[in-house]
Amino acid sequence: MTAPAGVLVVGASAGGLAVAEALRRQGHRGGLTVLGAEAHPPYDRPPLSKQVLRGAWERERAHLRSAEQLGALEAELVLGDAAVRLDVAAREVLTAAGRTLRADAVVLATGVTPCRLPGQDGLAGVHVLRTLDDALALREHLLAGPRLVVVGEGVLGAEVAATARGMGLDVTLAGLGRAVLADQLGDRIGGALTRLHAERGVRLRLGAAVRELTGSGGRVTGVRLATGELLPADAVVVAVGSRPATGWLAGSGLPVDDGVVCDAFCRAAPGVYAVGDVASWHHEGLGRRLRLENRTNAVEQAQIVAANVLGGERPYVPVPYFWTDQYDVKIQAYGLPTAAAEVEVVEGDPEDGRFVALYREGGAVTGVLGWNMAKAARLRRPLVAAAMAPATSPATSPATPSPATPSPAASPATPSPAAAPAARVNTRA
Repeated sequence: MTAPAGVLVVGASAGGLAVAEALRRQGHRGGLTVLGAEAHPPYDRPPLSKQVLRGAWERERAHLRSAEQLGALEAELVLGDAAVRLDVAAREVLTAAGRTLRADAVVLATGVTPCRLPGQDGLAGVHVLRTLDDALALREHLLAGPRLVVVGEGVLGAEVAATARGMGLDVTLAGLGRAVLADQLGDRIGGALTRLHAERGVRLRLGAAVRELTGSGGRVTGVRLATGELLPADAVVVAVGSRPATGWLAGSGLPVDDGVVCDAFCRAAPGVYAVGDVASWHHEGLGRRLRLENRTNAVEQAQIVAANVLGGERPYVPVPYFWTDQYDVKIQAYGLPTAAAEVEVVEGDPEDGRFVALYREGGAVTGVLGWNMAKAARLRRPLVAAAMAPATSPATSPATPSPATPSPAASPATPSPAAAPAARVNTRA
């Protein structure tokens, strides 16, 4: 494959920036354009729910690169203009402002969009947290009112609850799950996190659905649960998951099924690749598609995507990794820990607030988790890597999806008949 003369990266967050930097580092000297929907230069998302939200960082500190560093990249940054249509055959992207951007290779890095509750858009004081502007707007409301209700007991909801408690707010955490992060990490670790939040003064309302948001004069006043209980609120954070930002690909011909469907080389069609939260690619070690929502994956995947854009054929076979900080606890996890796995503490003691746990399914180690034991967890990473490594025989990955294939982008919940079952890990770090 001939290296492209010009590359267009659609998405200007961590994954998109990492692709652009990797292209330059790996020798690409041709045209390079990075298109971003937000007016801000590329910034880091994990600090939004922590340092930025509590005011420890000014907004500029979240920027991933200085103006000088971005200038040295010698890329055209088109910011504040969202992509609205992709012509796969021509490798052209139409933007909301009417620009038409064309390149020999296109990398999709549009990330995800947060899910919302019915009726929330008509009420002031109800927030999602995905962008820098979201974090700043939420902080303003937290400083103005003492009562916060967080809807969603996953990573984002738990981090926001922890940050708000540290700011002295009255916090209630509500969610469908039986424990904090139980869906991601299982009952044992979820139970420990639930106790942690309760000990820090968070009111927990778990195992109950939200019936409605209540309001007065166009502003939120509370959250009513299916049990009938009303949780009073001056502000509400909705953290009930996210969806890949693929709506703009409707009619493009790209296969979309919980993300942009890619082969093992992160290629969705000839000359079109995907990276980060939006990419659902074939993991050769697992033998199925995988989509990961976290910053670490976006940056690691970008290195492989850049190499393949420039003519390589390198499969992306990572050992997934994520972390979350809540109060004085840092959790780091390798692999794919799930609620279905058997969990064994192999070092340390949960009672002492420091331990390492192994996750096993079918006799294989599928995950390693460290609770305030970063080095000890990292030393057990090879156990997961061995279980996730591809077979030694030549790998067979799905054929590159044809651009002519009808796209289910307009209805992402409809599985593609040709697509293998996919797994998704929704984390943020």
